[in-house]
Amino acid sequence: MSVEKKGPRQPCCSKLKMFLASLSFVYFAKALQGSYMKSSITQIERRFEIPSSQTGFIDGSFEIGNLLVISFVSYFGAKLHRPRLIGLGCLIMAIGSFITAMPHFFQGLYKYETTIKQFSEVNDTESVFPCLSNGSHSQDDESSTTESQAECEKTSGSSLWIYVFLGNMLRGIGETPVMPLGMSYMDDFAKEENTAVYIACIQSIGILGPMVGFMLGSFCAKLYVDIGAVDLDTISINYKDSRWVGAWWLGFLATGAVMLLAGIPFWFLPKSLPKQLGGNARKNQGVHHTEQDSFIPVENKNNPPPEKAEPINMVDMAKEFLPSLKRLFNNSVYVVIILLGLVQVNSFIGMITFKPKYMEQIYGQSPSKAILLMGSLNVPAVALGVICGGFVMKRFQLSVVGATKMFISTYFLAFLFMLSQYFLHCGNAQVAGLTVSYQGIPDVSAQQQSLLSQCNSECSCSVKHWDPVCSYNGLTYSTPCLAGCQLSTGFGKEMVFHNCSCVAEAPLPSMNMSAVLGQCPRKDDCDYMFKIYMVVTVLGAFFSACGSTPGYIVMLRTIEPDLKSFAIGMQVLIVRTLGGIPPTIYFGALIDRTCLKWGTKQCGGKGACRLYNADAFRKTFLGLIYGLSILVFLLWALLFNRILHRQRKMALQNQTTVKEPGANNTASDNENAPSAIVKYKEELDRETSI
Repeated sequence: MSVEKKGPRQPCCSKLKMFLASLSFVYFAKALQGSYMKSSITQIERRFEIPSSQTGFIDGSFEIGNLLVISFVSYFGAKLHRPRLIGLGCLIMAIGSFITAMPHFFQGLYKYETTIKQFSEVNDTESVFPCLSNGSHSQDDESSTTESQAECEKTSGSSLWIYVFLGNMLRGIGETPVMPLGMSYMDDFAKEENTAVYIACIQSIGILGPMVGFMLGSFCAKLYVDIGAVDLDTISINYKDSRWVGAWWLGFLATGAVMLLAGIPFWFLPKSLPKQLGGNARKNQGVHHTEQDSFIPVENKNNPPPEKAEPINMVDMAKEFLPSLKRLFNNSVYVVIILLGLVQVNSFIGMITFKPKYMEQIYGQSPSKAILLMGSLNVPAVALGVICGGFVMKRFQLSVVGATKMFISTYFLAFLFMLSQYFLHCGNAQVAGLTVSYQGIPDVSAQQQSLLSQCNSECSCSVKHWDPVCSYNGLTYSTPCLAGCQLSTGFGKEMVFHNCSCVAEAPLPSMNMSAVLGQCPRKDDCDYMFKIYMVVTVLGAFFSACGSTPGYIVMLRTIEPDLKSFAIGMQVLIVRTLGGIPPTIYFGALIDRTCLKWGTKQCGGKGACRLYNADAFRKTFLGLIYGLSILVFLLWALLFNRILHRQRKMALQNQTTVKEPGANNTASDNENAPSAIVKYKEELDRETSI
């Protein structure tokens, strides 16, 4: 009886799978760090009393860090020990997170802007008088300290935001090797048909990072910044107030610890792995396949394994840098992919950075709730979209042209949902003297003089401060003094102001002449509008994510194998430099132009914005996204045209090769080593069924 000889058993837990698991966890950890940084932008802006354009610059420091080293890491790193370089990057990212949290331990206690500070320490119900005719409040906006402006700024620690900038930049440096080296390492040793699924799995697990990151950001935003160091009963603001600062520093310590753990496995992985075998290749173990993609032939078993390759000569590698760069940018398809990624990232970074602020200003949501909803609803939709995109690619075996068609279709659907957001809004919040007059008539104004009225003319109020109170007629007043309130009772958050003369001027019905601390909530129909908005954003996020994996495949399949890591690295360099740094700055600068009420720093001067013109904010924010989205469609149309042109050219070359003498020899060679031409012909044949 003959026994059939079986090939070697495939291990259930190969080193490639270990690498994929480790890389997935790193994607999770770096996404956790990045999303937490995004969720903390509002808290950082308020803590250091800086405008949105400056926080955008801080957020862009991550890309600046990438800019410093990405080209060298992606080029030289491809020829070195890639897993260990990824492990080193994780260590640097962890250190960056710890540095980001350092300013909290150097700054003093947070002193929020308030006009009733002198009364908040009286722990009883004794009445105080916000509106005084003797002018004692008129000087609140002037500095009563003898310190110079520079000394005051140093004491308050407002310049310590530079540590946040440097820590975030260090995270960008550490993140550099993860994507180009991780993706190329996986694609080099995985079966070609599994690449799309592996990419989808890595991205979908990585997508869980933003989910956890936004939830962590929401949790920390509800904790007071100086928790454990102050008596919270003496705090007169809550987490819904625009002056509230959450414990932003706490999350950076947690995310740094997670990243530190994520980098450990990479120190124990080998420099290279055996190529995965699939289908008929497993039946023929005599041939050792190391084909990376359709551009190079299969090597035979006589070729030396990667571990026994000759020592790397750094001088020769340096000499090859410029020629490799020239070869890369001679690829017109790659150039269009670069431009396309540049515009897409501009739109995405600008949107994700200021979306919590958009939800706060347009729908009256607290920053913590906005962040929580982004993490619990939008992020899962993105993860599901990435998975669906990967499996559609595998199920229908889509080629480069098919992947391009899929991306254009899904992005168009996402754009339609984005377009509908323009009509989902609640209008401006009703703030006397800023968005409505003291008589309740809509009148948007950013002039400080508009805060003064006949009803508070005898109060000698400061017009620079923001300490809002909500009256029973539904109007918000910038301070109790500007509301004309004569006395107050209570303590801390429970303080109530009485006999407010300006409340009587409003034509709206009022139960009494009282007001409570805090800004008035939006109208009831605004909550319904916000629910529709969330449904639309979730559907838009799903369809947009469906095109993520096809986008990766288009780039991987149009780049020569020896330039793959370099190509990914250069794309990351250019896209993150011009697509990651500018949008946070120009989005923030244009959003700052819609501010109606700026806060006042502890040392005087302009602080963070407290109230925006919601209509102008919406038109500016969405208008920028719409313009960039239209440009994305034009570039994808150009990319589609270039890919079709390339396919036709390769098909023509294939026909010419078959007609030339010696074609039989070429065909014979292709039996053992399929060339790029044959591979392209197979793709063209599949195109007829798409």
